Amino acid sequence: MTDDDDFFLQEMQGVKKIQQTKKVDLSQPHSATEAQRLRQQSATSEQASINPNHLQDYAIERVQPHEELGYRCHGIQENVFRRLRQGKNPIDARLDLHRMTIEKARELVFSFINDCVRYDLRTVLIMPGKGDRNTEDPALLKSHLIHWLPQLADVLAYHTAHPKDGGAGAMYVLLRKSGRKKEQDRQHF
Repeated sequence: MTDDDDFFLQEMQGVKKIQQTKKVDLSQPHSATEAQRLRQQSATSEQASINPNHLQDYAIERVQPHEELGYRCHGIQENVFRRLRQGKNPIDARLDLHRMTIEKARELVFSFINDCVRYDLRTVLIMPGKGDRNTEDPALLKSHLIHWLPQLADVLAYHTAHPKDGGAGAMYVLLRKSGRKKEQDRQHF
């Protein structure tokens, strides 16, 4: 025995084993009743039907109706963002949100962006309007839109459009390439 073993045995003298109490049997019953199976199926189907739209519509920072806005995620090159900001990218699709409720616009933006990515569209135009006619709650939809866009992983950048495309009431949005498009580009170059 080593000195460590002797020391351990010396320190453990007088220690008694803890008495164990009875344990609860937590094992599953061998056969679930029909009611239990139905409850389990119902819970599973409820989870599958949960709305995948994760866009939040609370605690947004409000913007002014004529404010020029821009955003780019980390890693987007300055020249790519400049082309978007200058309106030099061809617009592949448009979404007009004028006079829509916040909830309806939220649903449409989510599905529109997903559809655009699925069809390999890169630059799109979303038109929430300036919101300057609503004196009680100006730029409400525009404020929500710029809050939602960074929440979408497929949105790389956005910027206020030029007057020819809608000005302060529209946004150029740059979308991520789909995996299929990236592979095509790799093969091409």
